[in-house]
This record gives sequence, structure tokens and C-alpha cells, in this order.
Amino acid sequence: MTAITEIRLQVMWNRLISVVEEQAMTLIRTAFSTSVREAGDLSAGVYDPQGRMLAQAVTGTPGHVNTMAEAVGNFLAEIPREDMFPGDTYVTNDPWKGTGHLHDITMVSPSFLGDRLVGFFACTAHVVDVGGRGFGADGKSVYEEGIQIPIMKFAEKGQVNSTLIRLLRANVREPNQVVGDFYSLAACNDVGHRRLIDMMQEIGLDSLDTLAEFIFTRTRTAMLERLATLPSGTWSSTLTTDGYDAPVTLASTVSLRPDGVHVDFTGTDAPSRWGINVPLIYTKAYASYALKCVVAPDIPNNWASLDLVTIASPENILNAQRPAPVSLRHVIGHMVPDLILNALAQALPGQILAQGAGALWNLHISARPVAGTQGRKAEILMFNSGGMGARPGLDGLGATAFPSGVMTMPVEATEQTGPIVVWRKELRPDSGGDGQYRGGLGQRIEIAPMPGHEFDFSAMFDRVNHAAEGRDGGSPGAPGGVALDDGTRLKPKGWQHVPAGRRLMLTLPGGGGFGDPAQRAPAARADDLSKGYVTAPKD
Repeated sequence: MTAITEIRLQVMWNRLISVVEEQAMTLIRTAFSTSVREAGDLSAGVYDPQGRMLAQAVTGTPGHVNTMAEAVGNFLAEIPREDMFPGDTYVTNDPWKGTGHLHDITMVSPSFLGDRLVGFFACTAHVVDVGGRGFGADGKSVYEEGIQIPIMKFAEKGQVNSTLIRLLRANVREPNQVVGDFYSLAACNDVGHRRLIDMMQEIGLDSLDTLAEFIFTRTRTAMLERLATLPSGTWSSTLTTDGYDAPVTLASTVSLRPDGVHVDFTGTDAPSRWGINVPLIYTKAYASYALKCVVAPDIPNNWASLDLVTIASPENILNAQRPAPVSLRHVIGHMVPDLILNALAQALPGQILAQGAGALWNLHISARPVAGTQGRKAEILMFNSGGMGARPGLDGLGATAFPSGVMTMPVEATEQTGPIVVWRKELRPDSGGDGQYRGGLGQRIEIAPMPGHEFDFSAMFDRVNHAAEGRDGGSPGAPGGVALDDGTRLKPKGWQHVPAGRRLMLTLPGGGGFGDPAQRAPAARADDLSKGYVTAPKD
């Protein structure tokens, strides 16, 4: 291969990434749900005709991107090539074949250049409602958690499946938002397809085969080079988290080899009877993400990089089987990176960040007027984040969604969706664990129904009973808390009630500290005090 050819292929690769970025931006601009439009809870990517991911959009979450990388293959296994046509779009929210729970809608669209199938576009987004019990951990099986859409056609030859639309409208609480998001997902893939065909015609390509080979070869070579620099061996770790009504212990064994990484989750607790179970496809996604953060954070994520990570697990809470309830699979799934990083910290001492808040502090609010009064009903989804763990050489980031990566939802956008007031949303002093480098801060949030209204809310919180641990001598972060403003303590998970005139008080957990607190620079301590990150000098 000549230098000019390599340069041309690299330019095409970059162009492909810009195509999927525009694909993702289309979804953000057209989405109805605030979780997509404001928080970026989505993913977008382009695949070769075999269903191997060529490129992903930078916008998106590992839980969506990495599950979708496997999910496209599931679509191809169920829809034969002879049943694919230009203008098709396929859809599912199957937790075991998609992204882990029913609230995520995955759409896959074939891309044709003339009569030739040249690839696929796929996208995923979290919708505000899928019926059933609503977004929460209270279901006892997946059948209670909402409408299930098997892998099927959303559109064939450009004609939308009107029967599916009617079923959606009859099964969800916010039909206009949900159906609108379905059309947004389809439009997102269509934009990706049109930009890809423009690119191929401009460059003179009749297939993506040569470009795919270049992408996969370069990525695999770069990954193997990085793996060769790491110590070979096997390390184990455990992590205990809150669970629903009893603590849950997660276990992993990580094996680093020059030719790949293997993770085994043997020893993890059994599946829960509540909806905090995790399908293996989602566990794989966050295990792969944690490993890539350490091994090769700067190498593009695609089929070749993911192919070097293998995962095994007996049936347990990280490999729950149908029909287990899985609505809150993210709460336990977001703890998988800290579990993996605990093992890698033994292999790479002094190089791995401390534990953080992990799971998003999501809450789904179902607001309504008080009985006998006039008002507004609404379903409101709000994403919030605790603090990241401190890093080797740097303090942890406050109110940051690691490992999810979603953005903070503006208060103004949240309040606009329903009759609630967010009275307070600020960093929580003293919540970051002490250390040579301080853990990231959590938040304090106060939410109340508008006058004449009340709401039920689904709590999806963790790190209330088990704080984020520090690393290498760092102190743990502060645990979280859930209460009403009259002091009534509430559960960290499950549907609960906030009556008219009361406020929901959330204190989000902070990240663990890194290193001996005695080694923290006096200037850093003074800065913490002056900015209000701590309220009193540390001894």
C-alpha cells in the first residue's frame, strides 16, 4: 500500500466519522424526549455488510454504543438478506438482543448503493415511556416492564408500519413523544445513509470493503501494540453495592494477555427478584469500555477493538436470563467499570482512578394535579450525576456522569416538561473523598410539585449504603441520601410519593480520593476552601 493510498484511506475514515456525527446530531435536533435532546442519551454508528461496526459517533454512551455493536448482528440473524430493501428500517427494544432494557429503542437501516448493500446504519435512544410499571425497579419480570418489540420492520421500502404505531400509541403514557422519537431514530439513520452515499459517489467507491479492511487492520494492530506493553497475568476483584433490598456483590477476574483481554464474572451474586438485573450484552458493553479506558483510550472504538475483549459469566445478576426484570440494568451495569478497574489497579498500581458515584441518579416523575383540582399531568425523566473518583495526578470531576457520559439536563428544560419546580441543584460540599487528589463532588437537588400538584417518582439511586472507595490511601466519597424536606427518609430504589407542599431532597454521592491525604498540596486545600468545595480546613 502506497503512502498516498494510506492517506486517502485515513481521510475516508475521518469522513466516515463525520457522517456518523451528523447522524447523531440529527437525532438530537429532532428528538422529542429531553433525555435524548438535552442529555445525549443515544448512540449512532455505521456498519459493514457483515454487521461489523466501522465507526461510532462521539456523541453517545458506552452502554448504547457497545451494545449496539453486538445488536446489529442480532438483527442480521433474524432478517435475511433477501428480505432487505432500500427504504427499510428495522427496530427492537428486546433487552437481550438490543441494549439491555425496554426503554432503549434500537433501529437498524440497510444502506444501498443502487441495488448493492454496502452497509448499515444503527442508532439507539432512551424514550420517556414504554408502558407497564414505568421506568423503575419494581417489576418482577420483563413482562411487567412495558411493551416488548421483537426485531421487526419499522418501515419497508419507505412505508412505515402503521400497525406498530397503533400498538405503541395504545401501550405508552406519552404516545406523541414516543412515536415522535421513533420517527427521529428513523430519520437519523436516513441522514447517515444519504451522507454515506454522497461520500462514496464523490470518491468513486462502489463498496466499503477496502476501507473496512484498513480500519480493522490499523485498529487491531494498534490495540495489540498497547496490550504488549501491559503486564500479563490474572487479577480478581469484588465490589459491593446497595442492591434493592439487600446488598449485591459483584466479582470479576481479569486476564491480560498480549493477544487480548478476558473477563469472567464468576462469583457475582445471583439474579435479583427486582428490576436491577443486567443482560450480558450490557455487562459486556461497560466491561469493554473500562478496559479500553486503560488500554487504549485514544484508539477509535470499532469492531476490531471490541473483538479483542472476551467476556464469560454464569447466570447471575450480570448475566440475567429472560424473563428477569431488567428495567434498571444501568444501576448495576454502571458499577462494572469500577469492578474492572479494581482488578486493573493491582496490575497497574498507581495508575487507576478511584471509585466514583458510578450509576446515574435518574428519577422518573409521574406528576398530576391533586384530586379535585385542575392541572397538568406529565411524565418527566431527569438525569443527575454524582462525583467521579480522583485520578492519578488530578482531582475527580464533580457532578459528572462516569461511566455513562451523558450530559447534565438543564433545569429549565426539565421544568418545561411538567408541573415541577427544581428549587436547588448545586455541588455538594465535603462530598468528595480526601486524598492527595480529591474525589469529585456530588450534588444537592431539591424538587417539588407545582402548587396544586403532587407526584410519584421512581428512585434509581445507588451508593447510599456503600460509598465510593478511595484508591491508594484516599478516603471514600460521601454516600448519597434520599428524603423529604420534613426529614422523612425514603428508599434509594422504587416508586414513592411526594405530596403537595413537600420537597424531594437528594444528596448525591461523591467520588473517592486518590493517594495519602497528608500529601495534598496546601495550595489545593486552600483552593478547595475558597471555592466552597469543603466547608472546613482538613487537619
